[in-house]
Amino acid sequence: MGVKYLLDTHVFLWLVGSPDRLPGALVAELADPATDIAVSAATAMEIATKVRVGKLPEAADLARPADWGRAVRRLGARTADLTAPQCLMAGSLTWDNRDPFDRLLAAQAIALSVPLITADAAFRDLEGLTVRW
Repeated sequence: MGVKYLLDTHVFLWLVGSPDRLPGALVAELADPATDIAVSAATAMEIATKVRVGKLPEAADLARPADWGRAVRRLGARTADLTAPQCLMAGSLTWDNRDPFDRLLAAQAIALSVPLITADAAFRDLEGLTVRW
């Protein structure tokens, strides 16, 4: 089964710790075992980076590989590893967003031909990316 959705970092964090911050219908759909969801390796790096610099101390457990894996599995998701072509696409996107994590997530969603689930309006400006929320 192919990936149906890629989660933005905040969506992953909220599903793990504060699912009430997400629309109930979305939480229900993502909890359905028939819905194939992926969490990007870029999200793992973003979380670890923000924990390291003190911007996301509440997610310190997710910065540890074993805890990351448990959280992803608990959601019924899988980690989507990044490929060199996806990284090259991220760096080449003609998009004003300079956040490297956003660029990686967008390129990965485009390359996988899946919607990115996000509340971040900045993604809506990128041609070729399907956004869901």
